[in-house]
Amino acid sequence: MTTRDALDRPIRDLRISVTDRCNFRCVYCMPKELFGSDHAFLPRSEILSFEEITRLARIFADQGVTKVRVTGGEPLVRSDIEQLIAMLAETPGIDDITLTTNAALLPGKAEALRDAGLNRVTVSLDAIDDDVFRRINDVDYPVAKVLDGIQAGAEAGLGPIKINAVVKRGMNEQQVLPMAEHFRGSGHILRFIEFMDVGNSNGWELAEVVSAREIRDTIHAAWPIEALDPNYTGEVASRYAYQDGAGEVGIIASVSEPFCGTCTRARLSAQGELYTCLFGARGHDFRHLLRRGADDAELAEFLYAVWTGRADRYSEERTAETAPVRPKVEMSHIGG
Repeated sequence: MTTRDALDRPIRDLRISVTDRCNFRCVYCMPKELFGSDHAFLPRSEILSFEEITRLARIFADQGVTKVRVTGGEPLVRSDIEQLIAMLAETPGIDDITLTTNAALLPGKAEALRDAGLNRVTVSLDAIDDDVFRRINDVDYPVAKVLDGIQAGAEAGLGPIKINAVVKRGMNEQQVLPMAEHFRGSGHILRFIEFMDVGNSNGWELAEVVSAREIRDTIHAAWPIEALDPNYTGEVASRYAYQDGAGEVGIIASVSEPFCGTCTRARLSAQGELYTCLFGARGHDFRHLLRRGADDAELAEFLYAVWTGRADRYSEERTAETAPVRPKVEMSHIGG
């Protein structure tokens, strides 16, 4: 059975946050002034166990989910994460398991994750210049170590690896060409992401968005590119091939070119709340049902009710005036 929402969009992708913690303090996601040493992260007892996550994944798969992405926070700071991957890999109906990471811990985890059943990793890297990158992650972490993580993932067979770079004016827009140059011909897929108003802590302003058009034009002027067809319906990135055969680059344009109409993604927070939109203000509490003893039929009924009532299309409705004041869940709770 494939469950469809009020706008006839099926549920296909489930993004599972396994922790609200991260070892970086990226200025557009978990700025130190709000996520400092005194920040109260979720206690372990409030975070879903691997068994609870896997049970929910099975319920989601029964209603149409085929792809799971494990996120955070930084998912590799969750102890024994490869055990969860192995459990998800045994879930009937789930045929694609991926993980988004900053790659700091990937060299020590890549082979175990592959052996557990992970298919691919996506690495967040917002600059190739070391000084710029250290300013962004705000924990003085060097680019070279992220590149080591990417290499470890590739050697473990977790590719082709996608590298995600958020582009924010005044932060790293001058890194578009250096990053494109670095990853051209590497076999990896670099994807630039427009700066989005996820949560309410990153000080988002429309003027700081470097549009997809500007990114495309910048790359095309240096190395001509041509559009590629999507790999599948609902793919978030617009794909482009370098005309000289040096591979592929992508652009995710949630702000300037919204793709709400084909969105098939559900998001499960670390504490068990289902969000039907990246920009959602309110989650739907699965943890309460799980821990009061709900059976699978009740969980399935709850999911069906939430998804069939879904009519989110935030990116199509966003304005420069409403975005900063509308309450939204923080990215660190539900991943990207």
